[in-house]
Amino acid sequence: MGHSCCCKACLPVAVGKRNRILGWRFYDADDYHPEENRVKMGKGIPLNDQDRIPWLCNLHDILLRDVTSGQHVILACSALKKVYRDILIRGKDGAPPKCDEPGKEGKPAEVQLLVVYLSGSFEVISGRLLKRKGHFMPPELLQSQFDILEPPSAPENFIQISVDKSLPEMIAIIMEALK
Repeated sequence: MGHSCCCKACLPVAVGKRNRILGWRFYDADDYHPEENRVKMGKGIPLNDQDRIPWLCNLHDILLRDVTSGQHVILACSALKKVYRDILIRGKDGAPPKCDEPGKEGKPAEVQLLVVYLSGSFEVISGRLLKRKGHFMPPELLQSQFDILEPPSAPENFIQISVDKSLPEMIAIIMEALK
């Protein structure tokens, strides 16, 4: 199972950690940002595709490794665009052509992904970000994330949950979707 949201306002991490009870491995994608990305965000500069694609390719490799070994996985990740979610599923083969390796043939290794899209208003998510302490991404970058957000849509495998729901309600919805 993958997990994508429009921002990292603590709810995705709380949902992910709660599901550790199931024996699923949990990853917070922010832990895998290279230092240059952290520094850039810390200065209030939004990341671009060139900053994100290598990070997403690395996350795909982590997911693929675990899924291939039979491990169920939850990833809290701000996969804001469809192409980002495609990279999480297919790695470099899901990226725009400039990221692909020339001459690579064969079917790409895919990860089965259920996107849990946590939707909420800018005001609600901004308020939660303002309460977050010690994170490298300042709340001022939230608008840049909303500006590029491409909510999941068919034929993507996703469910949408409002951030206004309680944590137990969210978990119940996710568990029902996994059945």
